[in-house]
Amino acid sequence: MSRALRILVAAAALLGGVASLSAADVAQLSRGTAITDPDLLRRLDQSDALSISRLLRPERNADGPLTTDLMFSSLPQLAPIPPAIDAEFDRYIARYRATYPGETLGAGEGFDVQLFDRANLKSPDTRFVLAGIVNRMDRAYVAEESCGEIRLVYRLARFDSRPDGGKTATRLPMTLNLVMKARDPRQADANGKPVTCAEVARRWLDNGDWQALIGSRFSPGDAMLDRIETNIQVSVAPKSALHDFRSDYLLKVFRYDAVTKRFEEAALENQIDRDRILADDALRRDFRDWLLAPDHLREFDRGTVLIPEKFLAKATVVPTPAGLDASALQPEFGMMQGEGSGQGKGDPVFSDDDVVGALKQAAARGVDMQNIRSVAGFQRRLNDITCAGCHQTRGIGGFHFPGVDWLADTPSNSSIVPASPHFFGDQFRRRDILTAFAAGKRPDFSRGFANRPQARGSVELAGTEYQDGWGAHCSLQNAGSGTADKSFTSWTCAKGLTCQAAAASSRIGMCFIKTR
Repeated sequence: MSRALRILVAAAALLGGVASLSAADVAQLSRGTAITDPDLLRRLDQSDALSISRLLRPERNADGPLTTDLMFSSLPQLAPIPPAIDAEFDRYIARYRATYPGETLGAGEGFDVQLFDRANLKSPDTRFVLAGIVNRMDRAYVAEESCGEIRLVYRLARFDSRPDGGKTATRLPMTLNLVMKARDPRQADANGKPVTCAEVARRWLDNGDWQALIGSRFSPGDAMLDRIETNIQVSVAPKSALHDFRSDYLLKVFRYDAVTKRFEEAALENQIDRDRILADDALRRDFRDWLLAPDHLREFDRGTVLIPEKFLAKATVVPTPAGLDASALQPEFGMMQGEGSGQGKGDPVFSDDDVVGALKQAAARGVDMQNIRSVAGFQRRLNDITCAGCHQTRGIGGFHFPGVDWLADTPSNSSIVPASPHFFGDQFRRRDILTAFAAGKRPDFSRGFANRPQARGSVELAGTEYQDGWGAHCSLQNAGSGTADKSFTSWTCAKGLTCQAAAASSRIGMCFIKTR
């Protein structure tokens, strides 16, 4: 096992509690699958062992972490990232001005719409701080050889000098995920044998004493680098006569190229390029036929589908809040029959008959559908399988893992919850997969809808906001039919709560205390 991986799982083993909903509850939810303890993250960040610059350029000699003005200029691997982000900002600004020509937008005071200040990415006063480390071996189905991924989540922060010579820090609305492979299959253990996925999983689940490893310096090597994911709150627009309150988040991915030794702009996994597909009749037919094929439909149902790159986008803007009613704010809007008539671009991609026919064909072939049992279920999965749709579901704004703000002087004035309800609701599934790996078994990689955790965590999550407690998503009966939609029948509320409509036309409600 590489030294890089050892220090990650070492830190996980030291996790004794997490500041959150209740420290004990969150520690239990994320035990073995994530590092969210603020004190531990502070120590790892301040040691410089897990700084982006140290991981990408281990030979660098420096007294402290690299500020963003130097990071992007001195690390050649990162050179493609700033110009790609600038280009997306320019396109976003042009689209916004065309949509709302009467509104002004820019960084700083006096604008109708506040833009993220791109000067923060070239500033001597900002840097990326370690906000969390997340085990994603549940994604080993994407690349089995690497046993999934380990994500180091960094949050951009600005440091301002104080009169006493110290510094105060303000977190800025941008995260950068350095995604590493969970293992390098070429590496061997102490006995000269290849490191297995079982060994990697056991180390994450182990509670041994790895304290001596913290602060060690190491190089993960090119073989461990996979990609960088960025998420920026590109704008905030208050409610006006033209629109409701809206905050937009820009998502980008840069995959590591071992030949050029740079992170190159890449397609977002499963981020359907809706507008391009709707505008191209041939592409629309190809996408429909590909997704409705029985084998692909089964993977789509399980949440493990990998949509071909020709159907995908290289960037997406996530509007929040999006709500549950079908609208153009949702990534698949216009692809289903009855949604905006294809947004003025011809027929929708999927008719109700297409979906019903595909489900019948899959059933005839013995495919057991776990989640998608109706047109509404197909539509919901089409949304939440995308990056944008997932970030709109039970998130904290446009983020699922903002991390605890360990920089704050006063915890009462900072984020104390490290992640979203979606993140915590998924931890039992992820740990179930780690446990299967550790035992040498084939894991079940399937996942439910982003709105609702899978049944495999129903005992531990019962009565909580993640499963069926206050604020949980629940199933409403179809109007006039007296029956619940087959895709959401199991979405019930805990005792003492009732399911009430959360949107005018949605089949999904929220669990509330019963009122007379």
